[in-house]
Amino acid sequence: MAMLEDRMREDLELRGLRPNTITAYVRCARRFVAYHGGRPPGRMGAEEVRQFLLHLVREKKSSASTVNVHAAAITFLYGVTLGRAEEFKTLPRMKKPLLLPKVLSGTDVEKLIAALPSTKHRVIGMLAYGAGLRVSEIVGLEIGDIDAKRMVIHVRPSKCGRERYIMLSPVLLQALRAYWKAARPTGPQLFPGSAPGKVITRSAIHHALRSASRRAGITPIGPHVLRHSFATHMLESGTDLRTLQVLLGHGSIRSTVGYVHVTTARLQSLRSPLDELGTPEGRRHG
Repeated sequence: MAMLEDRMREDLELRGLRPNTITAYVRCARRFVAYHGGRPPGRMGAEEVRQFLLHLVREKKSSASTVNVHAAAITFLYGVTLGRAEEFKTLPRMKKPLLLPKVLSGTDVEKLIAALPSTKHRVIGMLAYGAGLRVSEIVGLEIGDIDAKRMVIHVRPSKCGRERYIMLSPVLLQALRAYWKAARPTGPQLFPGSAPGKVITRSAIHHALRSASRRAGITPIGPHVLRHSFATHMLESGTDLRTLQVLLGHGSIRSTVGYVHVTTARLQSLRSPLDELGTPEGRRHG
């Protein structure tokens, strides 16, 4: 399996997939093989894949997203690395329920940022909320990506492979300058890790935010909730969907439309048809 894993990893790299995606796909393929007692994938087929996916659904109670990632990884393994695409054209995918993204109020964002333990972590929290960056984009930032003259942040290709610029808040710029004076990162990484040449890890950011959430008295969250909050609050302040799509780096407007469902300011501006009826209650509130 080791040689096949290496081959699959190379095939994924040739497709231009990001390291995190490559690692996830290889891990999924490894779980599939382990479920079948280490049998070589070349000696298995669609029926064994079906059994494994049903195992994830029935016994592991895995989410639709988890099952679909495993299905995609195994489809790639057989379709590309093993050259057996015809057998896996109809591999089913689970329908994912539409879940509304969790969003913090402005007050809770303030509490969270204030509860972060260091200038470095506070700046990271402000980047997630004030610029709507993904955690992978934050850890990938370099000192030169902060353009104080044009007041923009250069965001390098990430999840969807889209390079973009996003506005640099004056408040965020002030915080970044305070962080730079305190930490003096030698670069090019804006947020170096503990080991030379390494950047801060995603898990370290998640841990800092979860701990700060508890101190702030709110439900523990990760950096993506701050990105959700950025998107929702931008919509509530009047930003149009197309502009928000560009700011978030979404490949499709469908990903951005989901935030419309959680904009309470929009809901509060709507009038229920019940208010138009000639009931005593309706006349009092008309």
